[in-house]
Amino acid sequence: MEKEKIMEPLSVVVITYNEEKNIGRCLASVKDIADEIVIVDSLSTDRTEEICKSFNARFFVRSFDGYVQQKQYATDLAQYPWIFSIDADEAVSHVLRQNIKEIKQKWKFDAFFCSRLTNYCGKFILHGDWYPDKKIRLFDRRCGSWTGGMIHEGFNPNPRAAVGRCKGDILHFSYTSISRHIEQLNYFTDIMAKDAQAGSKKSPLSKIIFNPFWKFIKSYIFRLGFLDGYFGFVIAVISSFATFIKYVKLRALIKSSEQ
Repeated sequence: MEKEKIMEPLSVVVITYNEEKNIGRCLASVKDIADEIVIVDSLSTDRTEEICKSFNARFFVRSFDGYVQQKQYATDLAQYPWIFSIDADEAVSHVLRQNIKEIKQKWKFDAFFCSRLTNYCGKFILHGDWYPDKKIRLFDRRCGSWTGGMIHEGFNPNPRAAVGRCKGDILHFSYTSISRHIEQLNYFTDIMAKDAQAGSKKSPLSKIIFNPFWKFIKSYIFRLGFLDGYFGFVIAVISSFATFIKYVKLRALIKSSEQ
């Protein structure tokens, strides 16, 4: 059942670390919907702080100890209970910005899903595992909290919360080159393997062999990744390889812990 709310101000929260190349685009896209902007920075050494303060953002510094912890801290610092959470390498599309303005006139739900549209090497990816990539980013912080592992964090509303969906997209400017994607693969698979180990997951040879294959088929065929052309194929292959590497690293961690 929809829940009507009166007009309330909105806090936009962002966590940052050396984001001088991205943060200006991000904040410019939200300045018209934000009643305040809250930045929690992880000891940046570039111009991130200077750029954020040029948008009159409230700027805080905190050592990074995990995405969940950092985003919860930023959310708790906000002056207003209604939050829009956005990453530094993201921006709000025109349609989403207009929709949030409309939502602010009458809040009907406790939280809202937003679709995230990723720009990969200059091309927006409209299919596969990367779109619509629904995430709750607009929410009343009183109805839940941030949860998740070392990566893949998200705002988790309580079971009684009413959840709607925003129109438009969050534009995610991810990898500017394939080589950068492959570099990040090594970093993220380290984290995913450690998360899997912490969750007592196993890595039998069957998973190492078949899960990467299924990852490719699901993304490229069933979720229509082939419609994104060459980059759709590249993303599906790299994602498949990341699955393979994650399970190989998990197997190595398990064997090391047993010695």
